[in-house]
Amino acid sequence: MSNDNYMRIESQSLIKERIKTFCFGSVDLFGNSSQETLTEYIDIEGCTIPKFTNEFWTSRQRQADSIHEISYRACFKPQLPRFFIELLTKLKDVVYDPFSGRGTTGIEAGLLNRNVVANDINPLSQILSKPRFFIPDIESLKDRLVSIKIIPKVKTEIDLSMFYHPDTEAEIVSVREYLKEKQMDGTEDEIDNWIRTVATNRLTGHSSGFFSVYTLPPNQAVSQESQRKINQKRNQRPDYRDTRQIILNKSMSLLQDMTPKKANLLREIGSNALFLTNDARFTPEIASNSVNLIVTSPPFLDVVQYDHDNWLRCWFNDIDSTDVAKRITITKNIEDWCGIMSEAFEELYRIIIPGGHIAFEVGEVRNGTLKLEELIVPLGLKVGFECECIMINQQKFTKTANIWGVSNNEKGTNTNRIVIFKKN
Repeated sequence: MSNDNYMRIESQSLIKERIKTFCFGSVDLFGNSSQETLTEYIDIEGCTIPKFTNEFWTSRQRQADSIHEISYRACFKPQLPRFFIELLTKLKDVVYDPFSGRGTTGIEAGLLNRNVVANDINPLSQILSKPRFFIPDIESLKDRLVSIKIIPKVKTEIDLSMFYHPDTEAEIVSVREYLKEKQMDGTEDEIDNWIRTVATNRLTGHSSGFFSVYTLPPNQAVSQESQRKINQKRNQRPDYRDTRQIILNKSMSLLQDMTPKKANLLREIGSNALFLTNDARFTPEIASNSVNLIVTSPPFLDVVQYDHDNWLRCWFNDIDSTDVAKRITITKNIEDWCGIMSEAFEELYRIIIPGGHIAFEVGEVRNGTLKLEELIVPLGLKVGFECECIMINQQKFTKTANIWGVSNNEKGTNTNRIVIFKKN
């Protein structure tokens, strides 16, 4: 690389300079890693792009707020959006996530007093995220739970006996019907919405804190037949679970870090937030040049089957999972995936302000053999973005990953791979 080219790279934007400062030992700036950052330069579409590899935000960083603890497949840690929100925005700036999932970016932006726009074509996303901006009073929640009439021995139209004790199923169905009726007559309020969120999150899991008998972790609901096999292998039968107490316990767990100040802030931000269920390529509700920062992770190439994972959550919320499956982008063809992402970038370019940034996380797929981050760069360049850098955040696997038989550097998601774009 020539000296002129090297100097051109060194004179790139503020984010590049600040990250590079960190790379050379400014631990005080981000406070996360004592490891030396690996710095490389790669050529993509005639542009020389700096690439930084380290554990930027998961090591030694403060624990995420308990309000985030809602499980969802393929979601990133709250420390990821916090890193970029603190780095690239100021108070009351607008932060947007076009593939919102469980709402991690939006919740973290709210906690940091940024305005929020959230979108996800899956309606479950709004169910899991929006109510957490409106923190309930625990005593009022207790009263509401007690007031819900439980219909003894009531069953649903599908066989759920492999998951639930008959009395537990009766409670789940009763809560479902209560929420459905409140929604239909337009009387569903913030406490009802909170109950819906927490109940949706507690439907299945691998501990006594869930409604179901032991099954896989709560970010995936296995099929009925798969659950029968789990029961047989473990020689288990569904035991009774007190669903109202579980909802209350999980609520108190979610709120253990909550303070009146944070609750008031989330309510203020949530009251002014925009929650959408659009295709990310078509968001006319968002004004042009109105978003300061986008932090997002799109549907990964052929990795996560959202409709299969969420069939039971869809049932509880009276959502047609087959319709959701048709709308969500799941493709094994890299050309099709890039085509869809290219159209999404056109819309993102429209809505972001000049000088605004995108932190576009693509994870690690196909054991790292397919580098989506290098495929994403040309898509952003094509619509007019400048590519600031690529950041590879190394991380250790969670207990959930180990349950799935994943180990470091062998298979599964081992890194966050983020491409940083800027609109000039």
